[in-house]
Amino acid sequence: MSAKSTSKPKMLRYATIDALPKAAPLSRKLKAMSDETVTFQRADDPDADALPEAFWESAKIIEPEGTEQITLRLPRRVLKHFRATGKGYQSRISAVLQSYVDAMRKSG
Repeated sequence: MSAKSTSKPKMLRYATIDALPKAAPLSRKLKAMSDETVTFQRADDPDADALPEAFWESAKIIEPEGTEQITLRLPRRVLKHFRATGKGYQSRISAVLQSYVDAMRKSG
C-alpha cells in the first residue's frame, strides 16, 4: 500500500510570459498518434471540452499587478483562520480582497 502525498504543488510566478521556461518537446509516441486515436481518447476525457472552441481566439494575456507591502490590522479570528490554511495564507487574504473589489466594480 503506497501513501499518497498530501502536500500542495508549489506555486510558481514569473515576471513576464517570456520568463516562462520552455515546455518539454512532445514524445515520439505522442507525435505518432493518429487523428483518430486523438479523437477517440478525447471522447473519454471529461476535461477535453473545458474551454469553448473560440476561447483562444479572444484570450488576452493579463500581466499580474505589482504588490505593495503594508501594515494591516486584522481581527485575530480572521488571521487565525487564514493562517490555519497553511503556507500562502497572505496570498489567500489578498485573493479574497481582490474578489470583493471586483464585485464592487461590477455592482457599482
